[in-house]
Amino acid sequence: MLKANVNKNFEIISGAVLSLAGGFLIAGAEINGMTSFIGASVCGSVSPLNSTAILVGSLFRHIISGNLHKNIIIICAMIFIIMGKLFTISFDNAVWSGTATGISVFASSLIVSAIIGESIFKILFYLIYSIFSGFTAYFLVISGESLRRQRVIDLKSGISFAFAVVYAVMLSALTSFDLVFVNPGRVLGIAVTLVAGYHYGYMGGVLCGAITTCGIFLSSKDTGMPFVLLSVAGLVSGYIHRRSMGATAVLFNALSILFIIMTGQTDSIIPCVCDLALGTALFFGICPNVSDKWVVTGKGRDGTEDIISSRMEFLASSISALRDDAERISNLLSENSVKSDAVEELSESICSDCRNKTICWYRNYEDSREGFRKLLKSDSPENFPPELKDCLKKPELSEAVRKNSMEQITAKLMDMRFSESRKLLFEQIKVTEEIILSAGEKINVRYSEPISNTVRLKLERYGYKTSNIIAYYNSRNRLLIEIYFELEEAPANCVRICDLISDELKINLDFTEPVRSGREVRIRIFEKTRYSLQSCVQSMCALNSPESGDYSEIFTDGIGNSYVILSDGMGSGKSASLESKMVVSMFRKLIVSGVGYLSAIRLINSIMLNKSRNEAFATLDAVKIDMDTCGLVVIKSGASATLIRHKSQVIKITSPTFPIGIIQQAEAFSCEYEFERGDIIIMLSDGISENEYQYIKELLLRKDDLKQIVSEICDKSEKFTGGKRRDDITVIGLKVGQG
Repeated sequence: MLKANVNKNFEIISGAVLSLAGGFLIAGAEINGMTSFIGASVCGSVSPLNSTAILVGSLFRHIISGNLHKNIIIICAMIFIIMGKLFTISFDNAVWSGTATGISVFASSLIVSAIIGESIFKILFYLIYSIFSGFTAYFLVISGESLRRQRVIDLKSGISFAFAVVYAVMLSALTSFDLVFVNPGRVLGIAVTLVAGYHYGYMGGVLCGAITTCGIFLSSKDTGMPFVLLSVAGLVSGYIHRRSMGATAVLFNALSILFIIMTGQTDSIIPCVCDLALGTALFFGICPNVSDKWVVTGKGRDGTEDIISSRMEFLASSISALRDDAERISNLLSENSVKSDAVEELSESICSDCRNKTICWYRNYEDSREGFRKLLKSDSPENFPPELKDCLKKPELSEAVRKNSMEQITAKLMDMRFSESRKLLFEQIKVTEEIILSAGEKINVRYSEPISNTVRLKLERYGYKTSNIIAYYNSRNRLLIEIYFELEEAPANCVRICDLISDELKINLDFTEPVRSGREVRIRIFEKTRYSLQSCVQSMCALNSPESGDYSEIFTDGIGNSYVILSDGMGSGKSASLESKMVVSMFRKLIVSGVGYLSAIRLINSIMLNKSRNEAFATLDAVKIDMDTCGLVVIKSGASATLIRHKSQVIKITSPTFPIGIIQQAEAFSCEYEFERGDIIIMLSDGISENEYQYIKELLLRKDDLKQIVSEICDKSEKFTGGKRRDDITVIGLKVGQG
């Protein structure tokens, strides 16, 4: 907890320091000889603390340069913006920030104009000036929000306009700092245009070239004239798309110098050549590190994902309809099945050749039928009712009644078994629906064709034959790579593959153990998550038991979720151990294959019910932690309580559910809980007495060392169970730390 607070405070302080330095730098920015509005726009787009730091940095720059009186409008506007931020909670809203910035700049302009007595026509200029500053602040907030949410520069949607405006305005501010033979704005613009042309072809070159020219011209017409045809140079050099960095740079520089001469700007040829040289050098430095991880320029969706999702949903719906029809038909058949009349059957088999048949079944039909009915209901077939006292075939009738009774019992047992099998079949069909439906869900990922091809070529060079490679970024902009091999081509060592890809991409990667299907093997390689999981497990067998019936595993699914599972088999010893290991191994197999945890539990339950004639069940206690966001899900099926220390509170989580393998329709408990770095989870098997829970709560509030907490819980367990360890004990402690 203390470490988390320190990191948060460090982020706040470092942000304020950067804002202070940024305010100092942008205070000197100009637009055609006038003070740039960029300072007010940036001030309006950040938090109150950072706005204040920008104001302080700007004031310091203006005071030491002696230009405070020339920039009084922007300084006053910043003060108005900060005052507005202090009295509202909506300072992070784009519309509010843009409106407040524009109004503040215009109000400041009016006040200063009134004091110094400027012409009324100047107010029209200030109105336009304030509108531009407000729109810039609006686009800064939108761009910043997009970067925080997607962690990528999105140029494939409407948000790209915001990034273009921000880039042009920032480049204009940077261009105003003209050094002796170097202009930093033009250097950056040249490098960006080259990178865009090389990575994204002629469209990228011409667009970035045009925006760069616009930004340079905003700063100064004289500075922008030599590069007025920069977009044309970007267009032509963009045709050498991804072929050669050297050829792209040579063609771009040759065309740029030619255009400078053609436009008659030969007086500034030396500074322009210097800018081209430095811009090209910067291009060679940053171009290899630019990828679709940071910039998205893909075309709109081709609809493939929608088609697959719709087909999966339709298939799941069809299976659901089939299950409903099968249940309805089965119920109708059960209700409408013709039940034979036992009295008629007995009379036909026993009385058909009796000489008194006419007397019994024609003269005394009602009495004979009532006698047969009583005899069938009697517990003892030898005790004949009065209506059958004159029967000539009492022994044969007694034996027939006994056989009929046995047949009825057998039929009832068969009906019960059929009913159970039918319910289990329908449950398995329902699980199949859920699995198909979850497989068709739209996932928030971004496919990366360049990285997929790079990985494929790298593995081919080292002799690995893959059937498919899919590289993509998740919603947190973290890279994941799925590699599929035919069964006979699957590698024995995944470490080698992970190292090869890490070296090629210059990224620190990790991997999951291979997952085998019927014909393929899949390996997931992924960029390390933001958080990491610390764990401590301690177990003790029950007294006089050679083997623990508890079993636990910790694994990751390869897409950013860590799972911790604890299963307690029925009783203790080898049989219980087998049950718990079976539940854990099946759960892990299904999860890493892509099955949802609730569907996995229901499928495991149906398998456990059918695996043998002997009664066998096991609890399942699991937690799922998203290592990108620290999101926590607790999953229970007949398991003991779980304790979570969140901030300064301890939460006890219990569930009124059955263990796996007892009833046909397993309904597991699952719920999301608040969790953050530094919090602790304690998972327990039922060998820990509930009397110990209060002690565990106090222990969690007093101590922070995971190993010590788990050890003390185990050491005290015998004391709380009366000195006898009648059941196996397992304690798992978990804590999320920095990745």
